[in-house]
Amino acid sequence: MMSKIIYDSTSMKIMSSFEMITKSRLKDLVVGDEVLLFIVNPGEIGRAVGAKGVNVKKLERIFKKKIKIVEFASELVSFIKNLAYPLKVADIIEEDGIFTIIPVDSKTRSILIGKNACNLRFNESVIKRYFPIKELRVGKKNG
Repeated sequence: MMSKIIYDSTSMKIMSSFEMITKSRLKDLVVGDEVLLFIVNPGEIGRAVGAKGVNVKKLERIFKKKIKIVEFASELVSFIKNLAYPLKVADIIEEDGIFTIIPVDSKTRSILIGKNACNLRFNESVIKRYFPIKELRVGKKNG
């Protein structure tokens, strides 16, 4: 059972600003230490980002944080790929509720994991808002 997502007044203001600026429908906002992650409904990503990323730049100026906009997908593997984007993912393997992202190279692997696994844990927490997964891992590229 997924827990209900509750927003504070600051988050509500951020979400309202996002929708006004991007003219797109927001599904969720996840506030990270260094990033604001906006999750938009399927089909809204182009409008949300804006031509040449104009909306992202505007939002970064306003909130003085890194902005990441991700398109929601009701299919888990697609959602993980959307979260990882623009990083390239070779494969995503599921075993007993543990999802392992197979990166295309070691540089991508280190970015997916992040310093002290902060990127990995952040993405895992985002996925757990929608999908009942046990854990998210990053594997090694095959070969």
